[in-house]
Amino acid sequence: MCIITAYLNKDITMFEYDTEEEAREAYEKIKGYKIILKIIVY
Repeated sequence: MCIITAYLNKDITMFEYDTEEEAREAYEKIKGYKIILKIIVY
């Protein structure tokens, strides 16, 4: 699971993806400052 947090115009938006590939594709399209996190569940 990957989560992208985006900051744009004082707004914070979070997006959740099942695969890293989906997240990386979306990461390129999202505007603003971005952070991508990979969540590992044991």
